[in-house]
Amino acid sequence: MPSLLRRSLAEALGTFGLVFIGVGSVAAKYYPDANYGLFGIATAHALVLSVMITATMAISGGHINPAVTFAAVITGRMKVGPGVLYVAAQLLGAVVGALLLDWVVTDQVAGNLGAHAINEAALQSTGAGVAVEAILTFVLVFTVFAVAVDPRGPSHLAPIAIGLAVLIDHFVGVPLTGASMNPARSFGPALVANEWADQWVYWIGPLLGGGLAGLVYYFVYLTRPDEEEVIEEPVTV
Repeated sequence: MPSLLRRSLAEALGTFGLVFIGVGSVAAKYYPDANYGLFGIATAHALVLSVMITATMAISGGHINPAVTFAAVITGRMKVGPGVLYVAAQLLGAVVGALLLDWVVTDQVAGNLGAHAINEAALQSTGAGVAVEAILTFVLVFTVFAVAVDPRGPSHLAPIAIGLAVLIDHFVGVPLTGASMNPARSFGPALVANEWADQWVYWIGPLLGGGLAGLVYYFVYLTRPDEEEVIEEPVTV
């Protein structure tokens, strides 16, 4: 297995790719000939995540999301120390991705760099925004555990399945919260653009939903009453 430093670097690079391409697809809506709208933004996030997971899963497990790492830690798939380094690397990669995008495009195109904020006109409360992010992230992380953690799952299809989960989540979530599902994806643009509106929503919601998804899958499907655990030794996602 690669060293922890190399694994953390892979996480930083994967999150960098997600933010640069994902945020870039949001910024591109300011281009005169960019008319792909919600479908294009959702597809860009889904495809870049699939690619980055494919590129890093053999090195680091392809988390690319603090919510996934959090779920791995609380279910014993990963120790706390490496988990903290993974999250730090993911945040660093997200910041670098946002910084480079801000550097290469004009201020008009950059806008707020796709920094997330809840749609107050569409949601009844900020708490509803937390619920939306929690539900969307639950779908994503449950999929991760089903296809990448469970040894019975179709691991060869993991990048595609996880990308599709992000795609469908975007169709519902973008008009409501921006569909973060990933604290790093929200943190990078927020820091670079200095746009902190509702930032806490994009930490509490994804960590709550991701953690719950991990616990549900672990206790309901990976361990069974009166039977041995499907996986006896903790492993990295």
